[in-house]
Amino acid sequence: MEKSGYKIHIIGAGVSGLIAAQILENYGYQPTIIEASNSVGGRVKSDIVDGYVLDHGFQVLLTSYPAAKKYLDYTQLDLQEFLPGVTLFKNGKKQTIGDPLRNLSLLIPTLLSSIGNFSDKLKILKLNTLLKKKEIEEIFNSTEISTLEYLQNFGFSDKIIDSFFRPFFSGIFLEPNLDTSSRMFEFVYKMFGDGLAVVPKNGIQAIPNQLKENLKNTKFLLNSNVKEVKDKSIVLENDTLIQSDITIIATEASSLVSNLKNQETVWKSCDTLYFKTKNAVISKPLIGLISDKNSLINNIFYPTNIANSSKGNQQLLSVTIVKDHQLNEKQLINTVTKELLEFCQISDISFLKRYQIKKGLPKLSNLQYEISSTETKLKSTLFLAGDQLLNGSLNAAMIAGERAALGVIQNLEDGLI
Repeated sequence: MEKSGYKIHIIGAGVSGLIAAQILENYGYQPTIIEASNSVGGRVKSDIVDGYVLDHGFQVLLTSYPAAKKYLDYTQLDLQEFLPGVTLFKNGKKQTIGDPLRNLSLLIPTLLSSIGNFSDKLKILKLNTLLKKKEIEEIFNSTEISTLEYLQNFGFSDKIIDSFFRPFFSGIFLEPNLDTSSRMFEFVYKMFGDGLAVVPKNGIQAIPNQLKENLKNTKFLLNSNVKEVKDKSIVLENDTLIQSDITIIATEASSLVSNLKNQETVWKSCDTLYFKTKNAVISKPLIGLISDKNSLINNIFYPTNIANSSKGNQQLLSVTIVKDHQLNEKQLINTVTKELLEFCQISDISFLKRYQIKKGLPKLSNLQYEISSTETKLKSTLFLAGDQLLNGSLNAAMIAGERAALGVIQNLEDGLI
């Protein structure tokens, strides 16, 4: 059979599914992507509300991700850089700290900050040096402990852990206790050290949009919910039956495949609230961390502090919450409004939109960086993709999508279907 004659379907138009489609196209195949929503991106999406570009949750791209460098055109994305530092809010005061070796303007405030003791600052330099030299493969082969235990074992004081590491990495890991694997901490810390945190000028959805634009021979079935995946067919929620020679599930698979019913991924959630405001208490492209243990807010950021395509005439403020809470939307807005005033002296804000992200990141143990194409195979006609196979990152989503597609190609070329 001609390559174009094979009916290959990818379920999920997130980053992993889009990469899988690209690999299949590269080898001459013409897949179809089935997506439940009305656009590509999965968890990497943006909306335009009142002229402002709102990402679904506060998200950044780390330019040092190996897979991102391979598959994305950074120049075309018009990436806007964050400064390598943070502004900390604690006890009614704000302090800015960062990496003065990468941005000289951060030297004086970092030296003068009271965040951590002198020994902590030396240990940060030691950690930077250690992870710069450590290979990614070595990181993911190291013994897993919690990030909190890792930091304590490294000798950091409780003060710097609570003031900086906890709020900063809680925002990345979407959990407040630093229970996340030390492998992920080392990997993310290394990626921050080796590159920049950036966001495309048109919002985070510019990333999947670019991946989609690269596809020339892939069909899309949007607004199509999948109910079940069988050996040689896919059943949609409306009971439409689609014949499929081979299928890649690039989304949560447990509800779609009968023998995966008890293997559902556990997900970490978060809330992001957007507000309009006249003034910004942080004037540079820096993330603001709320270091008070009792605060519901984890971090804040002004997307209008970087060049973006928002047309609104005020400052835009994003607020991220990673702690569990039982507040309804009105109670949440009221609590956040009070905390912004109490901890950051932010007032005169107007609520814009809330994103309740129930599936922010997969909660995983035994984190891996790599996966072989054969490990993505559930059966000869069914493959899995998605970052939940490896670790919760854009980089992992790309690798898993690539490996699943290569597994499909190997099966087809070996005549196994």
